[in-house]
Parts: sequence; C-alpha cells; structure tokens
Amino acid sequence: MSSFQEKLEKYAELAVKVGVNIQEGQTLVIRTPISAVELVRLVTKKAYEAGAKNVHVEWSDEEITKTKFELAPDEAFHEFPEWIAKGHETLAEKGAAFLSITGSNPDLLKNADPQRVSNWNKTSGKAMEGFRSYVMSDKVSWSIVAVPSEGWAQKVFPDLSVDKAMEQLWDAIFAATRIDLADPVSAWKEHLGTLDSKMKTLNEKHYHALHYQSEGTDLVIELPKHTFGLVGEVLIKMVYLL
Repeated sequence: MSSFQEKLEKYAELAVKVGVNIQEGQTLVIRTPISAVELVRLVTKKAYEAGAKNVHVEWSDEEITKTKFELAPDEAFHEFPEWIAKGHETLAEKGAAFLSITGSNPDLLKNADPQRVSNWNKTSGKAMEGFRSYVMSDKVSWSIVAVPSEGWAQKVFPDLSVDKAMEQLWDAIFAATRIDLADPVSAWKEHLGTLDSKMKTLNEKHYHALHYQSEGTDLVIELPKHTFGLVGEVLIKMVYLL
C-alpha cells in the first residue's frame, strides 16, 4: 500500500471515528463532490466496520452545477426539491450523522449571473432551515472534511504544475489533520479533551468581552450573556477536523 493510500485510510477513519463519531446502528449521510469518490469509498467502509446501519451518499458534480447556472430558466433558482429538505429533516430526527466533504472550485461560478447565485442561496437556505436547526443546536452528529480541487490547489501553489499542486495540498491537509501521526484518532481525542478543558475554564470565568491587543490590533468583542458556553461548543465542533 502506498504512503498516500495509508494516509487516506487514516483520514477516512478519523472522519468516521472522531468527525461524526458513528455509533452502532446509526445511519451516516455523506454529501460529497464526485471528485472525492476514493475517500468516500473508504469512509463508507470504515463506517460499516464501526457499526453503521446504512450509509447514504449524496453526490454532486460541479460541471452539472455550472451548466445549470448557465442554461436553466430563472425560475429554477427559486425552487428547491422538497424531498431533499424533508429527507434531511427526517434523517436528522431519526439520529443520523452527517459528513460533508468539501473540495469545490473557488472560480466555478465566477461568470455566473450573480442574481441567480443570490436567488439560489436564498431559496436553498430557506428550504433547509429545518435541517440546519438540528445542526446548529448540535442535535445531530456532523462534521466537515476537505479534499483538494485543482482550482484550489493552483491558487494555493500557483507556481507548481496541477499534479504537484494537488500533491502539496493533500500534504497540507494531512498535516493539518494530524494524519502524519502514528495514531491520528487518539491524537485528536487527546486534543479534543484539551479543548473541552479550556472551554470549561473560559465558561467559568463568565467573561463579558474578549480584548485582543497586538501591534496594529486593538479589538474588543463583546459576548452575548449566557451564551459563551454554546459558542465555545460550536467552535470546538467546527475545529474537529480542521
């Protein structure tokens, strides 16, 4: 097995065991671009090995998305499939876990009509409000992991060939997620324990505001009353695999 394949397997295991912490009999929903098929297959395998009952994969394709913004009628951006929104809510209600794999081309819609993009964001956002309420209140297990895209790789490493840039971006992702360590899952559990401890300490302080000062910086951020703990929990959840 190649070094890259070994790291990809560790990445998949991390997404399952730490990112969404899949449980026996639980359903896992994976939302992913088709470019991440190799990782998705590994995540699916790791999920079933960990006891998942079902793994549902929702594929997306950037070229199809781009074609829609170029050729679909305007009214298409004011409609969202009700079955998708209701399906997510039903799965969330039944305790499914949700893993999003992100790896989009940052310039995909640079030539698209901005009004269409705005309309679609509003329409999809409103349609998925019910599902998002489960996510934002941490009523479901969820996580986000990243894969490189050629577009991002060339932006981050503009002086390299596409292949070399992709390789470098994978290395950066693996380093950031502790995949280079012997046991990333244990390393992350230890790290999350530290984060929980720090959050508890901050909550006990009952800070009114955070004041950041350094050379050229003097920033005060006031905190809503009684909500720092919730903010801390959400922030910790978001950095699970960052």
